[in-house]
Amino acid sequence: MLDLLSTQASEEELSQLQHPMVGGVILFSRNYSNRTQLIALIKQVRSVRPDILIAVDHEGGRVQRFRDGFTAIPAMGDILPIAGKDMVLAKSWAVELGYLMAIELLACDIDLSFAPVLDLNGISKVIGKRAFGSEPDVVIELAGSFIDGMEQAGMAAVGKHFPGHGSVEADSHFDQAVDNRTRQQIVESDMRPFKQLIDQEKLHGVMPAHVIYPNIDPNPAGFSGYWLKQVLRNELAFKGVIFSDDLGMEGAGVVGGYKARAQAALDAGCNMILLCNDAAGATEVLNELVWPETLPERPASLLKPRLDVVTKALEDDARWTRAKEIAGKFPIN
Repeated sequence: MLDLLSTQASEEELSQLQHPMVGGVILFSRNYSNRTQLIALIKQVRSVRPDILIAVDHEGGRVQRFRDGFTAIPAMGDILPIAGKDMVLAKSWAVELGYLMAIELLACDIDLSFAPVLDLNGISKVIGKRAFGSEPDVVIELAGSFIDGMEQAGMAAVGKHFPGHGSVEADSHFDQAVDNRTRQQIVESDMRPFKQLIDQEKLHGVMPAHVIYPNIDPNPAGFSGYWLKQVLRNELAFKGVIFSDDLGMEGAGVVGGYKARAQAALDAGCNMILLCNDAAGATEVLNELVWPETLPERPASLLKPRLDVVTKALEDDARWTRAKEIAGKFPIN
């Protein structure tokens, strides 16, 4: 999954998107000026790769790539407090906010938001109110409701950052994050939302954390066969798509250069790797990595929106309006 530099795709970028190992595009704020431009950019991408998966980080709160022309989705950590700790009300709001987030992206022909965050709100600098709460049961209840809303719009859910980023202070975008807890501590707290929502068959994708859990495995989770194959696939029986987090993040640097990072992520069990903010690194991976002759089913095909559901949801103006009214109850982050 590659990124784009600006509000239009260059000829070089369009050519690179046709590489057989490219299955997705992730959009950022730099790719957006208004909805008309965004829709034109997506049409441009689909003109050369109609099958490609187009994604964005659009969780709500401070992680919402498109602002003007889109509803401000609140931080997930604000839902329960603003609902006055009323879990029934909070869950009903979470459904509508998940629906709203998804339908506004689907209306622009964006397939996927990397959401929801299933981390706990602990000591992490980068998670904070991106999490639904600090207790596993709160995250399970509200994230499950948010996913219900996404599904009602036709969008698949991708939970992140497995097995949990909230209990380590460092921001893995800029530093090497290390969590020194025991496996039992992680399983009994941070990993519970992932396990429960996988058991409920609510997660179609999972994104691991660029965090090292040295008492369990020496590699960051996204490069660890133990975490991805043994725990996620075997113990939790997850059958969906595993995405790497961005291989350009500092937390991925412990593995080596881009080529080494890409190979390590694939070997560990990732189905799709994200190569962002370094065009030279992406080119190196595409040109130099030894790719398998026989490819498994493309992850994109497992995560495409349900078009019958999307079509019906796009016609429901009344629900869209109600969901926007709920979003308006929250402070803008």
